[in-house]
Amino acid sequence: MKAAIFDLDGTLMDTEILWVKGTWQYLQQHGCALTYDELLGIVYGRSWRHVYSEIMQRCPSLGVTMPAMEVALRQQIHALRQAHGDIIIHSSVALLKRLAQDVPVCIVSGSPCADIADAVERMGIGPDLQFFIGAEEYGPGKPDPTCFLMAQERLGVAAKDCVVFEDSAAGVRAAKAAGMVCVGLARPGLPRQDLSPADWVVADLAALDPAALAR
Repeated sequence: MKAAIFDLDGTLMDTEILWVKGTWQYLQQHGCALTYDELLGIVYGRSWRHVYSEIMQRCPSLGVTMPAMEVALRQQIHALRQAHGDIIIHSSVALLKRLAQDVPVCIVSGSPCADIADAVERMGIGPDLQFFIGAEEYGPGKPDPTCFLMAQERLGVAAKDCVVFEDSAAGVRAAKAAGMVCVGLARPGLPRQDLSPADWVVADLAALDPAALAR
């Protein structure tokens, strides 16, 4: 391993499931008939552009613009965050900090750059990162590998020497399509994702031996 790439939502912060719950609440309030399981497939590991596009294709009667829906969802999710309290996944952050002592580390996320910057500040990992890449900076979202290949180019290392840490099926598929090593994070009590293409699947990143990743 010559570089480490971390997903944000669901890998470093417990925000992925909050987006699902907040979006579900919003759609229920506005009469959209999507099931919870259908929504999981739309939201988990995907960019906001993808989520909005999929929702509007299935529920065109909502008749709401992407910015307006985003504002409404952020209000829902803010309330959920307040109820959940600490949403940092501390064992994942600890691994990021440990790896940053030896190799360059970055974040690649489907979230907007402003949200990533806020999360980086909350976690106190600014000094540990080389950079982060958000949804505005690339076209197709995960499982398309574009975002990871962009990170690889900035890191200046071969794809095979990058290790990606992901919690979603879309993210794992993107990492493998980019030719990278991938660790899938399958935390207990959360919706099941197909992480089988990953090279390792663990319930907690604390279980990983950084020395094993270096080989």
